[in-house]
Amino acid sequence: MQPDGETTDGIAWIGHVDPKNAEGELAEAYQQIGVRDRVAAILGVQSLHPAAMAAHSSHYREIMFGDTPLTRTEREAIAVVVSALNDCFY
Repeated sequence: MQPDGETTDGIAWIGHVDPKNAEGELAEAYQQIGVRDRVAAILGVQSLHPAAMAAHSSHYREIMFGDTPLTRTEREAIAVVVSALNDCFY
């Protein structure tokens, strides 16, 4: 892991706490959202603020799995398009 603020190939790196090393509130947050050995990068960078990570995960689950007129396939398609437009690997 690169220290916060350092770059690798021009990309900023934000440190995170690996699930295997998590303690206290972070360990509870990882457990709540179902993280075991690995955590997605978008959540890992939030490991420095467990409450934000738990809230983000809850928000994501509501968007992707909550009761709306959109099908799961439509939601995934929207996520893929948005990720592509943002040059983000999905």
